[in-house]
Amino acid sequence: MSDSDLFDASAKDFMSSRAPLADRLRPRTLDEYIGQEHILGPGRLLRRSIEADRVSSIIFYGPPGTGKTTLARIIANTTKSHFVTLNAVLAGVKDIRTSIAEAERRLKLHRQRTFLFVDEVHRFNKAQQDALLPHVENGTVTLIGATTENPYFEVIKALVSRSRIFELKSLTEEDLANVARFALTNKERGYGKRNVSVDDDALAHLVSTANGDARSLLNALELAVETTTDGEPVTLEVAEESIQKRAVLYDKEGDAHYDTISAFIKSLRGSDPDASMYWMGRMLYAGEDPRFIIRRMMIFAAEDIGLADPRAIQVATACAQAFEWVGLPEGRFHLAECCLYLATAPKSNSTYTFFEALKFVEKEQSGEVPNPLKDGSRDGKGLGHGDGYLYPHSYRNHYVPQQYMPDEMQGVYFYEPSDVGYERTIKERLDYWRSRDEEMDLSRRVKRYADKDSDDKSPEES
Repeated sequence: MSDSDLFDASAKDFMSSRAPLADRLRPRTLDEYIGQEHILGPGRLLRRSIEADRVSSIIFYGPPGTGKTTLARIIANTTKSHFVTLNAVLAGVKDIRTSIAEAERRLKLHRQRTFLFVDEVHRFNKAQQDALLPHVENGTVTLIGATTENPYFEVIKALVSRSRIFELKSLTEEDLANVARFALTNKERGYGKRNVSVDDDALAHLVSTANGDARSLLNALELAVETTTDGEPVTLEVAEESIQKRAVLYDKEGDAHYDTISAFIKSLRGSDPDASMYWMGRMLYAGEDPRFIIRRMMIFAAEDIGLADPRAIQVATACAQAFEWVGLPEGRFHLAECCLYLATAPKSNSTYTFFEALKFVEKEQSGEVPNPLKDGSRDGKGLGHGDGYLYPHSYRNHYVPQQYMPDEMQGVYFYEPSDVGYERTIKERLDYWRSRDEEMDLSRRVKRYADKDSDDKSPEES
């Protein structure tokens, strides 16, 4: 071995000894791996593939600290193929082409295939993913991708279709406790050679606060142990100082963001104030912009409550204005008041009537404005526009039956009030008016227009 090799080996050993506990404790074999039994349990496809060294292109998808990179390293340790690693944050098309060229040369000269591990593969733009695609397709490289984002949205469809997707879940508290115990007892890479003990309540706090993230747990455990005198136990107080804030999975541009706001809106719609407050609290705790939440509640007030309680939009608007005046942290009272009001208010989605009318306008031929409804101020004398208009305020109860729809649309109506909340009163009033129309032989048949292909769809889905 040359002096240069000795120096490199010594430097590697030094860096390894100085590496963070989470990195030192990365499992090297499947037997050391903790968690993800749904894909790595005995007899599972992924486990069989790794053990048989028959892994095809795969993408690991899941929250931080669940073992995506570790699984890739285990594959690297068990395969006879060459293993190359790229980080999508740092690598460009040039790096991809270099790796591909070396893989082609290795395949031709040595008949050895290449695994290309791309960490944070969602960070590759479309051009970078396109550059990789043909070489995955023809087998020059076998792709192993790792991502915290949903690959069905963040990775091009062609790559997804050529890869097997494995979703990793957040670790359970039992999994995390086993990880901590492994760290405390492992003599080679953990604290097994040191006189280290952790109180039960301290360990429970670390496990609970890590929220399914093994890396977060090990980082906190390392800080707690390294700041405690040898021989003294890690107490709850030390544990609380080492991991002060619970880690909440929440990416403002990723799945967690959309899933959480979806859960919040659906809880409001389902009239569950407790779940609504929980999801809102989770968003705020994770750092979501309160104004985003308020905007969604203002939309909800019109979309899902509407005329069942016309005050809902007033409450939402007032709370939004109050929040702008007050700000955080006291503004959370206004968020909470709005949330509770909307969750407990009667519900109606009758405002979707507009979108039904809009579809009718888009699909049907436009009818002419009935002559009595035309503007008579400009050409009433010459063309007779406005003749025959009945001014409702001149009649009893400020109502008089007359034709407001084009001739072609007689017998079509869109708004069907619910029997909930204030809308029940509207329904009674509208039923009376429509019955008067029928008495006046205006042929307003009770028929609701709806596109048969768009039933039960929101305007965004249609």
